[in-house]
Amino acid sequence: MRIPHNEPLSAPEIEHGSGSEKGPERRCILTGRNAARDDLVRLAISPEGDVLPDALARAPGRGAWIGVSKAELEAALASGKLKAALARAFKGARLTIPDDLPERTENALRKALTERLGLEMRAGVLILGSDRIASEARGGSVAALYHAADASEDGARKLDQAWRVGNDAEGSGLCGIRLPLDRAALSVALGRDNVVHLALTDPKSAERVAIPLKRLLTFLGAAEAADGCGGRAAIAAREADELI
Repeated sequence: MRIPHNEPLSAPEIEHGSGSEKGPERRCILTGRNAARDDLVRLAISPEGDVLPDALARAPGRGAWIGVSKAELEAALASGKLKAALARAFKGARLTIPDDLPERTENALRKALTERLGLEMRAGVLILGSDRIASEARGGSVAALYHAADASEDGARKLDQAWRVGNDAEGSGLCGIRLPLDRAALSVALGRDNVVHLALTDPKSAERVAIPLKRLLTFLGAAEAADGCGGRAAIAAREADELI
């Protein structure tokens, strides 16, 4: 990504407080709201001057952060609000905003999530298959549980129950997260047949996956999927990590 020749973008990092797990904040250029860096999506500039999603927030140079849904980004693009906000953020830079930026952003966020899952599988901490997941879950070895978007309610419910048993959390409502990916997409991403349910056995892996997953769910307007029932996966992962 190209670095425009001007002053640093926006304010310095804002900490939530000493020892906070949230980490540094960034400000959304469209809403003006501050949020944790891991909850926002970064936009950066290509060498050709195109504004593109930086799903991993690792591209060199300056960036601008957004914390809106795809529908809100589409509206901001159509109204010119996004162009004005980017012009302020990247002062002096010649920018081209692709008409399909919202779609590109969604695709980039999906790719970031599936690639993260693939890395965890290669590391040996992601397990597949209902029988194996159920066994590991009942044994208290599952840090996070996920279901494909088109997984059956019955299959998901049985694994959720096994996970609650393993966590001594019956009656708590603890359950896996419905991913915004169907079994076909998961199967292609992981190179396996019929991936419907998956689980992580390492709390640190669950934290790594939570970042791209939360960004994607927020962009799809479904952040409550991670903050509600499924969001307890992150809590369980942190609690398990504290006991190690």
